[in-house]
Amino acid sequence: MSEARRIVVKVGSSSLTTATGGLDADRVDALVDVLAKVRSGGERELVLVSSGAIAAGLAPLGLARRPRDLARQQAAASVGQGLLMARYTASFARYGVRVGQVLLTSDDMSRRAHHRNASRTLDKLLAMGAFPVVNENDTVATDEIRFGDNDRLAALVAHLVHADLLVLLSDVDGVYDGDPARPGTSRISLVRGPEDLAHVEIGSAGKAGVGTGGMVTKVEAARIAAAAGIPVVLTSTVHAGDALAGADTGTYFHPTGRRSADRLLWLQHASTPQGSLTLDDGAVRAVVERRKSLLPAGIAGVEGEFSAGDPVELRDRAGRPVARGLVNFDAREIPRLIGRSTHDLARDLGPEYEREVVHRDDLVVLHP
Repeated sequence: MSEARRIVVKVGSSSLTTATGGLDADRVDALVDVLAKVRSGGERELVLVSSGAIAAGLAPLGLARRPRDLARQQAAASVGQGLLMARYTASFARYGVRVGQVLLTSDDMSRRAHHRNASRTLDKLLAMGAFPVVNENDTVATDEIRFGDNDRLAALVAHLVHADLLVLLSDVDGVYDGDPARPGTSRISLVRGPEDLAHVEIGSAGKAGVGTGGMVTKVEAARIAAAAGIPVVLTSTVHAGDALAGADTGTYFHPTGRRSADRLLWLQHASTPQGSLTLDDGAVRAVVERRKSLLPAGIAGVEGEFSAGDPVELRDRAGRPVARGLVNFDAREIPRLIGRSTHDLARDLGPEYEREVVHRDDLVVLHP
C-alpha cells in the first residue's frame, strides 16, 4: 500500500458534515491535511471521491433531514455542491493546491465518447498538478442514471484512472465479524475473496443518517475494485493517514481479478438497461461462450423503449439475463430485423443495416 503511486480516496457524508446537515470545517480540514501531506512529495497522485453535497445543503435550505423525493435531493445538492467545493478549495489553498471539480453520472460513463472524455479530464488534472474532487452529479441525475452511492462510484473511478489503491473511508474502522458496538466482535483485517465474508452479516445503515451508503455498499464497492485488480483498504476517516502510509488498519481486500476494459466495468456495474433483447439458444452460446457480437439473426424478441447507444439487457429464452451491451438500433427498428441475416437486411433496407445489433466490444457477459 505504501508503494501505491495513484490512489483514489472516498469519503462519506458522515465524515464531513453534522447529522443535521451543514459542513464541519474542522473535519474537512483534517482530511485535507492528510491528503495534502501524502501528495506533497510529488511522487503520489490522489483523486478524492467525496460525498456530502446533499448533506451540506440541508441546513441552508431549512431541511431537518435528508429528503426522500428526488426533486428536493437535487435542490439540496445544487446548494450543497457549491459549499462543498468552496470548502475544499479554501482548505487545499492552505497548501497551495488547486482543486478541480468533476461531476459524473452513470449515463456519462457507459457511453464511449463520454467515458473517454472523463478519463482524459482526470488524467490532465493530475498531470497539471490539480487535485480532482469527484462526486455524482446529484443536481441533474435521475433515478435511472444514478450510481446509487459514491462507494460504487469510487470503485469505478479507481478503475477509470488505473489506480494502484482504493481507500474507502467510513465512520467505522473496518469490517467486523459482528456488530462492532457489541463486545466480543473483532475486526477482519484481510479479505482474500468473497468466501472470507460468507459468514458475516454486513450492516446497511450508517451512524449519522445523512448518507445513502453503509457497510453493505462499501463491501460491494471493494469487491468490484478487487475483481478489477485493485487492492482496497476500508477504514475510518480518522485512520486515513495510517491507511495511506501502509499501516495495519481497517480491512484490506486483496485483488481477486485482473483489469478489464474500462468501459465494460462501467457497463456492468453503473448502467441501467433501458430495454431487453431475447436471444435464441444459438445466439446465447455465441455471445456467452464464444464472446461474439449479437447479430439480428439471433434475436427472438424485444422489450422496452430505447435509442441507439443505450444499454440493454440480453436474455435467454427463459428470461435470464446473460449479458449487457450498448445497442446499435432504436427499439422501433428491432422488430423488422429479428431473425434476419445482415446480408438480407443490407439488400432490402440499405447498407447501414449490415452491422451488429450489439458489437462484442460494447458487450459484457454477466453469467459466463
